[in-house]
Amino acid sequence: MEKAAIILAGGFSKRFGQDKGLVKLARKPLVLHVFEKTKMIVDEILVIVSSKKQKEDYSRYIPEKNRIIIDNGKVGGPLLGALTGFSNTSAEFSLLLPCDTPFISTKVIELLFETCVNVDACIPRWPNDNIEPLQAVYRTKSALKASKQALEQSEMRLLNMIQHQKRVRYLSTTVIQQLDPYLITFFNINTKKDLSRASKLAQDGVVKDFEHL
Repeated sequence: MEKAAIILAGGFSKRFGQDKGLVKLARKPLVLHVFEKTKMIVDEILVIVSSKKQKEDYSRYIPEKNRIIIDNGKVGGPLLGALTGFSNTSAEFSLLLPCDTPFISTKVIELLFETCVNVDACIPRWPNDNIEPLQAVYRTKSALKASKQALEQSEMRLLNMIQHQKRVRYLSTTVIQQLDPYLITFFNINTKKDLSRASKLAQDGVVKDFEHL
């Protein structure tokens, strides 16, 4: 199967106060942590941004052979970014990721791809029924169709796109925990406090050799 990773980096980062994807952790921008975790697993990587300025800034870190694409609308939000990504890849399956989860587990990513066979999406789900649509694998064609349907009906959330898909498989976080005991793969950085915690996690060795999770 052909696999793509779509990294969403076009958010406004209101809580953080600056472009989170370019904020550095362990001397590397957050987006580069995500990029390096996925590059050996997928056939292509698309980074979705919201402006020409962002594209120029991200081009300093993302190798030229990969694609940095400006999202194709004025509304913003992860659903529009996802639609842009789905529209610009011919891969059969697409891994949707945020730019601010530096501890993504390659083992979890591989499991998501394996589990997405014969369904339209494989999405992690917590015991309280909350889901992780931004660390999930989608069958590209069906996700593209579902995204368009949601936007046509003025439904702006990723959850709306998922509701338009027929065959969705939810992967329990208790299963994922067998590969990632701390579920650190889902740790995302929304605030300066989160960034400080991420630095401490890495320094204290709680995330052992986190570059190779």
